[in-house]
Amino acid sequence: MKRRRFLFGSAAIGAVALNPKNANAFRNPEYINPTHQVTLSKAHRGTLEIDRKLLDSYGPPEANRRAFYLAAREIFASDPEASFSHPRMVDAAEQNRIAIMGGPLLGQLRHDGVTLWFRTGTAKRIRVVVGQESFERADGTDKTSAPSPGEVVKIPIDGLNPDQRYEYEVLADDQKVASGGFRTAPPHDQPKKFRLVFGSCFHKIGLHNPNLAAQILAREPHAMMMLGDLAVDDRNANIAMHRSDYQLRDVSKAWNSLASNVPLYAAWDDHDYLDNDLSGVPGGFESRDRDRLRAVWGENWNNPPSPSRGQGIQFTTRVGPVQIIMLDTRSCRDNQRRRKPHCYLGESQLDWLLQTLRTSTAPFKVISSGTMWSDYVSNGKDSWGTWDPEIRERIFDVIERENIGGVLLVSGDRHGARAFRIPRPSGFAFHEFEPATLGGVSGPPAIVKGCEDQIFGYGQDGLIAFGEFTFETDRKSPQVTFRLINERGSILEKHPLSLSQLSPEA
Repeated sequence: MKRRRFLFGSAAIGAVALNPKNANAFRNPEYINPTHQVTLSKAHRGTLEIDRKLLDSYGPPEANRRAFYLAAREIFASDPEASFSHPRMVDAAEQNRIAIMGGPLLGQLRHDGVTLWFRTGTAKRIRVVVGQESFERADGTDKTSAPSPGEVVKIPIDGLNPDQRYEYEVLADDQKVASGGFRTAPPHDQPKKFRLVFGSCFHKIGLHNPNLAAQILAREPHAMMMLGDLAVDDRNANIAMHRSDYQLRDVSKAWNSLASNVPLYAAWDDHDYLDNDLSGVPGGFESRDRDRLRAVWGENWNNPPSPSRGQGIQFTTRVGPVQIIMLDTRSCRDNQRRRKPHCYLGESQLDWLLQTLRTSTAPFKVISSGTMWSDYVSNGKDSWGTWDPEIRERIFDVIERENIGGVLLVSGDRHGARAFRIPRPSGFAFHEFEPATLGGVSGPPAIVKGCEDQIFGYGQDGLIAFGEFTFETDRKSPQVTFRLINERGSILEKHPLSLSQLSPEA
């Protein structure tokens, strides 16, 4: 493994630290070897044979779930207008005894609850039981009415205690069809520890990896940020095949164990969107294609509402001591105005971002970008600097000039685990963390030659790993600690940063 000397903090190698309450569940989970490997180039092709191998790469799921997926894939491949409520999909779900086609997928974590996402496979009444309480959808529909097969249902769970672990069961009528657990967020005004994991570039491959899912669960995070190139791979504007890839995600055992136990926040990058390095409305596509891509994305994730009213997938939410800000750095680009102001985010998204930073009372702000904030890797290929350096400068200038503290930058796309300082003329420096690919895909060289602002780098060894921020506001001097953790639970990097280090001088 290639890596660079550390520029701050220290590294540690060791076993994961567990809450004794749940230690038995995740202590030293047995490592499972894949039955076969699927390369990135094959995942990009995504033929029936390749998708079947992905599904079975760590052992096939239950026979009925596998049969349902294969039936669904054939429907989506044969009918470009097919939806999850297609009559043949409904028949396949019934024949294979599929009560929920997808989910539960946790999201929208709060100090008093969380929201559960499902795609139904039955007309039976769906409810969630937490302790003695029963919850049903609250979207303006009659709560006693059964959903239609293929319909997405979101069920808010509320009235819970802050920073407490809860278990739940999902019932179709009175039959248990799924279960999971979560920890509510700490109150905004109460100093607590808060753990946020993050990663990028599943590329469909890592969705099926039980070792990775087990290690993320072993860290007992409150939530997870997913930074792009996740479940869909190079389907361009073929919406039916986007749906097919989401169905492949939703029958994965490893994915289900993760999504049902950790609230997820997701943003896309090029491969989720259209294809490699594509953005905006490129040649050969229309605005209608972008609209449909945004819509199918929204149907398949459990993010907080976007302020864009369909003009992007960006969103923000306050969770404990952290303002999570996830940008749309793909669909809002203007390909005709490259290297001109607003070509990367668009004017309205920029205004929203700056307003969010100015008004947030969270001590820490984590801002995600699908591609690199800095231009160090691959000569800035597809980064902010090659697209919109003027607006990046404006964002950085506002943060410094208005003394907006606690900003952390996270990004994906450039396969590998790296971190950088982005120095400013004032002497302040931003910190950018790019975690290794969740799918173990090798990338550009780990170390940028001659870059004294690189903190560490792993790149060309197929590392499967994720990043973790542990925020501690219950200290005299609040701090966040970054860790890089691989699929075997080893902590490869550990770097503490104080809130004052992340805050420009007034």
